[in-house]
Amino acid sequence: MSNPRDFHAPQSSYTREDLLKSSEGGYFGPGNAQLPAPPMLMMDRIIEISVDGGEFGKGHVIGELDITPDLWFFGCHFDGDPVMPGCLGLDAMWQIIGYWLGWSGSPGKGRAVGVGEVKFRGDIKPDVKRVRYEVSMRHVRRGKLAVGIANGRVFADDTCVYIARDMRVGLIAPAS
Repeated sequence: MSNPRDFHAPQSSYTREDLLKSSEGGYFGPGNAQLPAPPMLMMDRIIEISVDGGEFGKGHVIGELDITPDLWFFGCHFDGDPVMPGCLGLDAMWQIIGYWLGWSGSPGKGRAVGVGEVKFRGDIKPDVKRVRYEVSMRHVRRGKLAVGIANGRVFADDTCVYIARDMRVGLIAPAS
């Protein structure tokens, strides 16, 4: 596997254009972490990313998604009562953890491998302006299999609407 540091110099924030490049693959080197392409890319920017910040001092990421009433999921979830599916907020945080693992130098392709607990406290509706994802790395294991375990929160504007604990993402070696 290629070393992500040979392909990417870590930055402290990323634009939508940067994230779209990551979704094309190769951003962290061949066979390494990449984000999904739209419409499954669930963030427009990363405004903070670090290896030593967050609740546990082991790294954190803050990402944002701009909400418009014409986003694809509002038309189909639920008819007459449009809300962003809760699973998409959870997936966004898994995306962030996989991105963080590649950004911080671990090789391999990201895969969500679990979550301990998720609590929903509210909805993300078409009148929300911005969703903010705050993810704090709790445990990181490097080696043949890199694994990141994190806690996260999802905010609709400034209201916390989801909390997730023990989200797990692993980086697997590409099939040869």
